[in-house]
This record gives sequence, C-alpha cells and structure tokens, in this order.
Amino acid sequence: MGFVLLLIGLGLWIAAHFYKRFAPAARAKMGDKGKGIMAIGILAGLLLMIVGYRATPFIAVWTPPSFFTGINNLLMIGAVVLFGMSATTGRLRGKMRHPMLASVMVWSVAHLLVNGDLASLILFGGMLGWAVMSVRVINSRETWVRPEPGEAKNDIKLVIISVVVFVVIVGVHTLLGYSPFG
Repeated sequence: MGFVLLLIGLGLWIAAHFYKRFAPAARAKMGDKGKGIMAIGILAGLLLMIVGYRATPFIAVWTPPSFFTGINNLLMIGAVVLFGMSATTGRLRGKMRHPMLASVMVWSVAHLLVNGDLASLILFGGMLGWAVMSVRVINSRETWVRPEPGEAKNDIKLVIISVVVFVVIVGVHTLLGYSPFG
C-alpha cells in the first residue's frame, strides 16, 4: 500500500504544480480560489508522499558507499541556501532564475546518493524529474526579468537562517530515526 500512496502523492504533486502550465485557460477560470485548490492538491500530494514513503517496505536496489554521507550533507547545506535564495532580497537575488527548483534538484541528488532502496529512487528520482521538467517548461514559456540585487547584509541573514534551518532538518531526521551523519 505504501508504494501506491507514494505514487499517488507524487502524481498529485506534479499534476497540481503543472496544471497552471499545461491548462492555463482552465486554471484562469478558477480565479483566486484556484490557488487554494492547487495548494490543497500540493499539500495532499506531499502528505501522501510522506506517508507512502514511510509505509513502503525496504527493497534494496543498491548499497551506497559510506563516504556519500559527507557529500550528502554538503549538498544539503547548498540545497537549503538555494531554497532561501528564492526569498532573499540580498545581492544573491538575481544570480539564479530558479533557486527553489535548483534546491529540489540538489536535495534529490543528495538523497539519491545515500538511499539505495526502491522507495527512495521513486520519491527522490520523481522529484528530481519534476524539478528538471519544471525548469524546462518555465524557461520555454516565460521570459525572465532579472531582479535588481539588494543589500549584502541580507545575504548574511540568508546564510545564518540557512544554518539554523539545516540544524532543524538534522534534528527532525534524527527524531525520525534517520541519522544524517551515518
């Protein structure tokens, strides 16, 4: 049952995110209430992915080497900073068009390095595929107006907040029984 929930959750996540891109007229007809409906779809997809992933039996596909753990942690620090770049008003603001999607890509690759089971390949591989497809679709349909850079002090705040968020992520993983340090 876990695999089914995982796949439904991944499908719902992808469908809710792509609805605006592939059915813009239908999405426009929904008006502002459509944002709420899409948010509910995304949240439901996320919850189903989490429940499905946790309920899926461990089926080993490959055994990651132990040194990938350190690489994973470095990539995760980068993923957290990239995610924060999507909301920063500092000098980094206009350096990258899709920092949030790049964050998902780095997060996915980091987790694929240290998880060799089938559920992880489905979840993190699916999220990686979604993020790559999202960048391609957005780039092909929308022009980007690079935002003006803000103050450097906001980048310092970004780094500090990213370190705190990384520590929280480590704490949550530890509470769930997944040691991020091997």
